[in-house]
Amino acid sequence: QVQLVESGGGLVQSGGSLRLSCAASGRTFRDAVMGWFRQAPGKERELVVAIDWSGDSTYNVDSLKGRFTCSRDNAKNTVYLQMNSLVPEDTAIYYCAVTYTPFFNIGALPNWSYWGQGTQVTVSS
Repeated sequence: QVQLVESGGGLVQSGGSLRLSCAASGRTFRDAVMGWFRQAPGKERELVVAIDWSGDSTYNVDSLKGRFTCSRDNAKNTVYLQMNSLVPEDTAIYYCAVTYTPFFNIGALPNWSYWGQGTQVTVSS
């Protein structure tokens, strides 16, 4: 079993930055892809960023490229989401997730096996 604990969410003004952290435990994370999703009220959960074990393969949703970046510290089993130039449209619950599916399959939500509890990010105008 995998446990994921997110932290770093909160309220920030438009134009500000936040860094979310997700600490994982419970099994080996070698070969695991770690990622961040977000879900705004009334919208579907969407994959924002993902990164494989080595860091060689990364995914960033096109609309957020240049503002959101993902990194991981394998020694700490932790993945980070750095969010810059935040706008009110970024307001959502952000979820950390883990999958052992091949990287080319990360776009399918059911392929993600483990989820954190979510952390609220609110961007005020």
